[in-house]
Amino acid sequence: MAAPADPLAHIPHPPQTPLIGNTLDVVRDFYGFSSRNKAAFGEVYRIRMMGRWRVAFTSADAAEYIMMDPDKLFSSKGGWADSLAKLFPGGLLMHDGEEHRVNRRIMQAAFRKPALDSYLTLMAPEIERLLQDWPTGKTFAFYPAIKALTLRLGAHVFMGLPADTPEADRLNQAFIDELAAAVTVVRKPLPFTLFRRGMKARETLIARFHDLVEERRHSDGADFLSQMCRATDEDGRHWTDSEIAEHFNFLVLAAHDTTASALTTMTWALSEYPDWQDRLRDEVDALGPGPFTPDMPDRMPLTDMMFREALRFMPPVPLVPRVALRDFEWKGMRIPAGTPVSANITMVMRSADYFTDPDRFDPERFSDNRAEDRSHRFAWAPFGGGAHKCIGLHFATLQVKAFTRSLLSRHSIARGGTDAPEWQRVPTARPKNGLPVRLDPRA
Repeated sequence: MAAPADPLAHIPHPPQTPLIGNTLDVVRDFYGFSSRNKAAFGEVYRIRMMGRWRVAFTSADAAEYIMMDPDKLFSSKGGWADSLAKLFPGGLLMHDGEEHRVNRRIMQAAFRKPALDSYLTLMAPEIERLLQDWPTGKTFAFYPAIKALTLRLGAHVFMGLPADTPEADRLNQAFIDELAAAVTVVRKPLPFTLFRRGMKARETLIARFHDLVEERRHSDGADFLSQMCRATDEDGRHWTDSEIAEHFNFLVLAAHDTTASALTTMTWALSEYPDWQDRLRDEVDALGPGPFTPDMPDRMPLTDMMFREALRFMPPVPLVPRVALRDFEWKGMRIPAGTPVSANITMVMRSADYFTDPDRFDPERFSDNRAEDRSHRFAWAPFGGGAHKCIGLHFATLQVKAFTRSLLSRHSIARGGTDAPEWQRVPTARPKNGLPVRLDPRA
């Protein structure tokens, strides 16, 4: 019997390794692999991973079409299923359509301005306290340090728990195990595997979140979990305990991992470009002494430009995956239902179609007189877009600005070595060497 015709035969692709396809190409050098494919095949090509063909789109037009989804063609749940379905089945990215709309509306209450202000009052002094434990005058690896800090900060801001307690450490280790399981190749809970450890960590976290939800239902706490327990939709509907536990499990993990990635890129840039470090330090000093208050983030436009360029240069999440629910066409190319597709936002944000000298780190491109991010609605989309746009983007911005103020008001940042870091971009962007830096006390 003849093999069935390949419905994607008209879409070009690079060579594959037997059995594993392009998996190693993606993991080892996502940016280089994507760049070579775009140069060879144009803005649309396909790669093979986990036994399936996946179609990659590298233009802002395609990113807008996929993420805005005007024809209701794409499933976020299907796109993220391989990495999230077993560990985070109730996360917001694992919902589509009306189910997603209802859940997002409830969650939105926990990200409104009054709630964000309350998180800032918890977060800023805790960042100050945690930074006191960081070494000064000697080289250390920034990435693991900021990962640990954001996890400890999450215990306090998200869960309302003291950051330095055995329970917080136990929950943080469970988060680490869960994240490791989400990106491991082996996707079954076999003995002694990362995936099995991650599934056990999930059980630990969900059980503890159920207990915490019961405690917070009738509290007036300022922490994120308390806000979620009080949140309702327009009809006054609350989440169930199980719904809160599932959403919370994913949100805490996503917030910690992506923010740690962005802060690492920013810190690399501050050590690499001392003129920008001086400019941000002057901006921080102009805020004056005392607590970091809710009016201060809006007075940090240079920090905002630096953060936006860090996200463009090294997006924490390199692409936005979806699955096609129906057949569709893009510029004459037919894509059948069931095909995994992705908006490769890394390539979009490194394209000369939208950005001047796109491989150069240049925060000025976000200044009012240049505004290169406005060259296309989706030229700059590190937080995604459309119905599934990252709900925590304003929280992330507050956290980055609070950290920057605390760090630069007390320290200068220097490179800890002469070698430029190599970056691992999948599943989240991070330096392979941990980013050696040295913090020196300010005179």
